[in-house]
Amino acid sequence: MNFDFSDEVKMMRDEARRFLKDRCPPGVVRRALDGAVVYDKELWKEIAELGWIGVGIPEKFGGSGIGAEALCVLAGELGASLAPVPFSSSAYLAVEAILLAADDTQKRCLLPDVASGESIVTVALAEGPGNPSPGAVSTTYANGVLTGTKWPVPDGEVADQAIVVAKDRDGEIGFYATALDGEGVQRKTLKTIDPTRNYATLVFRGASATPLLANGKGWALVEELLDRAAVFLAFEQVGGAETALYMARDYAMERYAFGRSIASFQAIKHKLADMYVALELARAHAYYAAWAISSDALELAGAAAAARVAATDAYYLITKENIQIHGGMGFTWEMDCHLYYRRAKALALLLGSAGYWRDRLIGELEHEEAAN
Repeated sequence: MNFDFSDEVKMMRDEARRFLKDRCPPGVVRRALDGAVVYDKELWKEIAELGWIGVGIPEKFGGSGIGAEALCVLAGELGASLAPVPFSSSAYLAVEAILLAADDTQKRCLLPDVASGESIVTVALAEGPGNPSPGAVSTTYANGVLTGTKWPVPDGEVADQAIVVAKDRDGEIGFYATALDGEGVQRKTLKTIDPTRNYATLVFRGASATPLLANGKGWALVEELLDRAAVFLAFEQVGGAETALYMARDYAMERYAFGRSIASFQAIKHKLADMYVALELARAHAYYAAWAISSDALELAGAAAAARVAATDAYYLITKENIQIHGGMGFTWEMDCHLYYRRAKALALLLGSAGYWRDRLIGELEHEEAAN
């Protein structure tokens, strides 16, 4: 059992870090924060040309087929840079949903355009601020059309298509593909704590849709999608948390008060130590989850839940303490501390709350104990 990444994947990580350092400085993120752009189209185009979107897509469906490990490290680097692009909605959510629920013909139709960046696809699951559950799905599919409202939908304003979770006539939950620029679809931008990422409300009133033909597992298929997406999201959170920790450390070493660096003050040392421990705990869980997803291990559900909980807690703690260590200026618009805090709060709810994932983790642990 090896929890480290291959040399090929590490090389991809290093190349991604260099690219994003040059191409996605804080000024790029602030353009989205200030409302100048919804997302960075040029950066998205370059990312597509590098083949990043297709690393988790098999070659026969237009991707590179490198695998989940590569997607994990790319998620970490994109999280570290706060890249304002619809990567998570397309590469974590939509691609995984299509791979899980579509047949080969549909995969050949949908995935090549996603891998090339020509089509931005998202998943419309949530119907309000509640946690994911079968009872929370009221959107329906009947006579070839969708009816219902989904919100918040990540990148719902910029996506070309959506994979919608809905119920059929028999109340069975499945995935349905629909174009978002067609008749019967209304979009409305949602204001959130993190304007660097787009969220929207999608209203379906007789929108034409196509069922993904491998449907049939019902809510279990949705939970499998959430588990897989949670692993990649945990890496994105760890990447952002690590950058925020280094930001706090560097500032503490450079900032002088009473004639010495504030990094020498015991209170600051304690904060930085707690931040570091939280980060390393989250990283360990994320690596274990990466092994589980790349090995199709039975432990994936538990590993994904543990990674999600640890990464969410670490990202919030580190970004909050980063602001505190910067002092009064840390709260100002001009500093970059709030960019990471905003992203930490937004990502904490993307796939359900921390409480939802704690319940999932407890359930998996109880199931494992009963089996033994």
